[in-house]
Amino acid sequence: MTSHAISPDGAQPVPARALDARDYKTLALSALGGTLEFYDFVIYVFFATVLGALFFPADMPDWLRQLQTFGIFAAGYLARPVGGIVIAHFGDLLGRKRMFTLSIFLMAAPTLVIGLLPTYASIGIAAPLLLLAMRVLQGAAIGGEMPGAWVFIGEHVPAQRYGFGIGMLTSGITGGILLGSLVAVAINRHYSPAEVSGFAWRIPFVLGGVFGLVSVYLRRFLYETPVFKELAGRKAVARELPLRTVLREHRAASVYVGLLTWVLSAAIVVVVLYTPTYLQKVHHIQPALALEANALATLTLTIGCVLVGWASDRFGTRAVMLIGWGGLFATSYLFYTGLPGTPATLFWHYGLVGLFVGTIATVPMAGVRAFPAPVRFTGLSFAYNMSYAVFGGLTPVILTLWLQHDAMAPAHYVAVLAGLGFVLALWPLAARGHAMRDGIGSATMSR
Repeated sequence: MTSHAISPDGAQPVPARALDARDYKTLALSALGGTLEFYDFVIYVFFATVLGALFFPADMPDWLRQLQTFGIFAAGYLARPVGGIVIAHFGDLLGRKRMFTLSIFLMAAPTLVIGLLPTYASIGIAAPLLLLAMRVLQGAAIGGEMPGAWVFIGEHVPAQRYGFGIGMLTSGITGGILLGSLVAVAINRHYSPAEVSGFAWRIPFVLGGVFGLVSVYLRRFLYETPVFKELAGRKAVARELPLRTVLREHRAASVYVGLLTWVLSAAIVVVVLYTPTYLQKVHHIQPALALEANALATLTLTIGCVLVGWASDRFGTRAVMLIGWGGLFATSYLFYTGLPGTPATLFWHYGLVGLFVGTIATVPMAGVRAFPAPVRFTGLSFAYNMSYAVFGGLTPVILTLWLQHDAMAPAHYVAVLAGLGFVLALWPLAARGHAMRDGIGSATMSR
């Protein structure tokens, strides 16, 4: 029996095709670029203490130095909406591939520059200002990279492998966090603290910049998406500012994707980025053990994204969202209520909750098809980056204040947002979206 997929006009079924060598090449190069780009973005946080000591005055109070260091890190988040909207604007007008390549260049070059920057002892106040400028460029780049990557893959892969393609790409992006964690562990184990402060902190930035530039070269061998070529051939690309169209005609989709992004940001920021510090400060778990457990959770997250993508193609996105967000609700309480526990239970429970964090792969699955092709890049980028800038930035502040009254604050926060994700799975847009090759915006059913 021959399987069928929805045709470009969303009406007549056409024979479905399997992933071919060109699809696998596109997936591999896109995922590799996503891994390296997200590594470049997060490696800063693993060396924040060292950077604070090197790029601010030695006589500055430690709390103020750390505050300013993380303030520079936060600047990257604040730059995401601007970079995402600008890159997406030209992605809808000039093509996905060009902006997909530009975003990784805008990430790789500043990362390399950070690794070569002179410190405060050499050039004074110019050092932190240059560091800030590089972080702003990195934030602009990541704002365009992630939505651009999801749109690029969503428009490339066969319809019946849509979930798997986006799941694979998302696993590559989350793999960048794992790579950053492993590199930081390796640097700190191989070099003494004096050597790390002296020169070794530069190594991960230089490596990230160089490999990122290699990825820029490799992306030259990618092809423009068939969707954009079809739109350009029919002269159906956006005729006005794409963001204006999104705000006028796709407000409901923007709100929906923004709320889903809030759920995604809670899972990533709390479970993956915030929890290692929480384990050390609240439950007094040794730093090495906390980081190793975190690496395991990040690994299971990466695996979870692939499993979620596969399951979405087989059972439907809505069903996977219901099971995944429900599982995250349950395992978050299992993990946080079991702390500090034993090393064995720490690894087991953290790895399990990390696996259910992989449900975040359903966010781009629903988000990409929430907008029609002419404004798809802009719509996804606007909703995703605006939401992530607000909620990704506020989450650590909310948790820090909440922890003054309740040690279970991370569990409650993740559980509440997982509950929101469960409710959002019941929204019609979770199961209904625009056809990938639909230039005029008629809807097609997903599951």
